[in-house]
Amino acid sequence: MKMNRGYQKNFSSVHANNVYNTEGRERKAITTLSVLKNYFGDDEVGLMSLLDVGASTGIIDNFLSHSFAKVTGIDIDTRAIDHAVKNYASENLNFQIGDAMSLDFPENFFDVVLCSHVYEHVPDAVQMMDQIYRVLKPGGVCDFSAGNRLAGMEPHYNLSFLSVMPRPFAHLYLWLLGWGKYYDEKHLTYWGLKSLVSRFEIVDYTGKVIDEPENFYAAYMIEPGSRKQKLAHLIVKRLYWLCPGYLWLLKKPEKED
Repeated sequence: MKMNRGYQKNFSSVHANNVYNTEGRERKAITTLSVLKNYFGDDEVGLMSLLDVGASTGIIDNFLSHSFAKVTGIDIDTRAIDHAVKNYASENLNFQIGDAMSLDFPENFFDVVLCSHVYEHVPDAVQMMDQIYRVLKPGGVCDFSAGNRLAGMEPHYNLSFLSVMPRPFAHLYLWLLGWGKYYDEKHLTYWGLKSLVSRFEIVDYTGKVIDEPENFYAAYMIEPGSRKQKLAHLIVKRLYWLCPGYLWLLKKPEKED
């Protein structure tokens, strides 16, 4: 079955509690910014351009625009982009309707591309990553946050084992719980994700954020010293392929082979 693009175009209506949650989105933005500053350095970030390929309502990009020289947010969801333009557009922050699989920008254009939990929503994730690679400058990075298909809890619906179910059962599961007729997300396993981003060099921040949540403003996700942190640390070290999600900076090579 083809992915329902109508669902993508109305994502902000279906998941309004998430995408209009200013506090939650800004917490995510702070963690994103802290990772990028850790990698590049504070001074460098202030000179950089950033593209967000899943800008949604613009809350995250609005926060990032205070630290980056130029921020551009795109999304296929017209309602979400209208909200972003109305509330957040500024001299160094612009939003536009756009398709992550067909980016309307020149080659080697952005220093950073933000792709946070987007791959599972597009019909062709390989095409999207090819586009991200194309518009990134050599040496630039894609801040790539990705869920694992083998995670016990599906993050968009908070339903156990939804992403690993055969598609017909997943549709039925959602329908019975009143979420609609179709489960449109297409998650990949760790090995699938590795294949998806194989053109890039992976700089892995998954373990760093788990080990030092206070340094990345991520204590809201994983409390320092908690059982959850100890378990997450163990999984990263021994069962990395079972991590519920990954935080990778994907570096485009300075020179292509």
